[in-house]
Amino acid sequence: MKDGFVKAAAVSPQLRVADCSYNADQIIRAMESAAARQVRLLVLPELSITGYTCGDLFSQQLLLDAAAGALEKIAEASVGMGMLTLVGLPLAVGSKLYNCAAAVLDGEILGVIPKTCLPNYGEFYEARQFTPAPEANSFCSIGGREVPFGPHLLFRCRELPSFCVAVEICEDLWVPQAPSIKHALAGATVICNLSASSEVVGKAEFRRQMVAAHSARLLCGYIYADAGSGESTTDLVFSGHDFICENGALLAEAPPFSGKTAVNDLDVQRLTAERRRMGTYPEQEDPAYHTVFFSMKTKDCPLNRVFSPMPFVPEDPAQRTARCEAILTAQAMGLKKRLEHTHAPTAVLGISGGLDSTLALLVTVRAMKLLDKPLSSVVAVTMPCFGTTDRTLTNAKTLCQELGVTLRTVGIAAAVEQHFRDIGQDPARQDVTFENAQARERTQVLMDLANQTGGIVVGTGDLSELALGWATYNGDHMSMYGVNASIPKTLVRYLVRHAAEQAAPRLREVLLDILDTPVSPELLPASPDGVISQVTEDLVGPYELHDFFLYYILRFGFAPAKVYRLARLAFNGRFEDAVILRWLRVFYRRFFSQQFKRSCLPDGPKVGTVSLSPRGDWRMPSDACAALWLDQLDQLN
Repeated sequence: MKDGFVKAAAVSPQLRVADCSYNADQIIRAMESAAARQVRLLVLPELSITGYTCGDLFSQQLLLDAAAGALEKIAEASVGMGMLTLVGLPLAVGSKLYNCAAAVLDGEILGVIPKTCLPNYGEFYEARQFTPAPEANSFCSIGGREVPFGPHLLFRCRELPSFCVAVEICEDLWVPQAPSIKHALAGATVICNLSASSEVVGKAEFRRQMVAAHSARLLCGYIYADAGSGESTTDLVFSGHDFICENGALLAEAPPFSGKTAVNDLDVQRLTAERRRMGTYPEQEDPAYHTVFFSMKTKDCPLNRVFSPMPFVPEDPAQRTARCEAILTAQAMGLKKRLEHTHAPTAVLGISGGLDSTLALLVTVRAMKLLDKPLSSVVAVTMPCFGTTDRTLTNAKTLCQELGVTLRTVGIAAAVEQHFRDIGQDPARQDVTFENAQARERTQVLMDLANQTGGIVVGTGDLSELALGWATYNGDHMSMYGVNASIPKTLVRYLVRHAAEQAAPRLREVLLDILDTPVSPELLPASPDGVISQVTEDLVGPYELHDFFLYYILRFGFAPAKVYRLARLAFNGRFEDAVILRWLRVFYRRFFSQQFKRSCLPDGPKVGTVSLSPRGDWRMPSDACAALWLDQLDQLN
């Protein structure tokens, strides 16, 4: 459970209808197997102690007594497992019989939850045997012990308060107002469903979609355990279709009739962060609910969960293509609106032959096409200086020619040298002044050309650069509209590659060469053989790592230790732990020290869930101290 991860499982043991002793043994065997895999939350099917298909046998006191005895046996067997287990059984309380789920942990029966919505149609007729859950919580007696009983029970871990479990049973999920809605609003982050859903053609996909959507709507983890093949097949077939979802994502699945166990790690810390971020999530205390607290040791166990090294980029090729097209359209539509509103006849941007300016140019061309304006209205300006290489300059010119935009070449070396003389800067001293003077001169050229043509300057800087502060203040930091402002560097690459795949041969060739060119601001002289000498990732670190850090730090507010842990898993075999830790420290240091640049960013379209716009997405004092975060990193050494 370290870092908010809870290993959960759903399993459908092989049962015998009405054989409680046999079923208890099978359930205990499943519990032992799950505990050996360090599962902390195990969910079993509806009425799993007796079998769901007992029918009118549920009226037999002998069966009910056997079920209660089996539950006590299961509770005794749970001692030392450290695993919260939810098991189904029929339970008589007073003069009524209820279809229930019992929560068991380390020898204790923590509570019993009765089913609220009983099906009364087709092959399902539970109202014949069972009574719907009462409106209020109370207590029931099991083995001489008083146990909390009712539909409004929450089970919360003392050591990890974000781990809060609630239960609904099968049909409860299928009704318009599922009990889990109230459970989640009362604080439950994990919903467990003990189910007995028969298998018919098409139902598995519908079931999966419904649970995934429900987990997204409630911002919760959802564990679904289905009755399996041990049930009676008089009129129905049960498939043991088990799965685990989290906020709309399917984490694990035991396909119908597979006999497998669904196991994966729920991140309850992430769910809590999402709810906090979502201001419209109306979580509040409900006096109808009773919270049963339990203790569970926090252990660092291996994770089943897989973390993509590029969280901004979909792994599925078809999904990635659709995402790229949607992002390019959003960028172009944003720029189109700005050009329309300002009545700007031109869009001016610097073109360096690098990734960011290439993407900005591709977007600007799209925007002009949407406006039905000639592509000559796009004024692309290349401004060679001390560090410009023949490769990037040639690519920039070829790119503009192939796209049919207006190309301007303005050499800035003489202007920068004059500026050095004006301020007394030794040109041989290649320091930050040497570099930034070039960046600011380029921005001045763009602004003045925009004035000349009545246009606006389109910014090229991306989200990764903004996070690291890798921009010259009032240089490339400034524009009238930054089309790449919410695009991380790893995604910039795929957007350009997407454009290349659709381009004519010559344009494709130059785009692919731009993709192969090292990322560089080209502010320092090239090597004697004309090769780029200033490689950005050598100076600030790999953008793959920084984008990974950026996603989990901003999107979910994870602490440095957790980000480091996830990065080690995601980049296992690619970066050594010491390298990851080094660049994570650089990220935090730069992120905190460079906030002043982000406090006055130009407008730009938001296309994803992570953005650094100071107008709503990220508000941070420029003088915030990074000591707390860096101290935690120091403890990881």
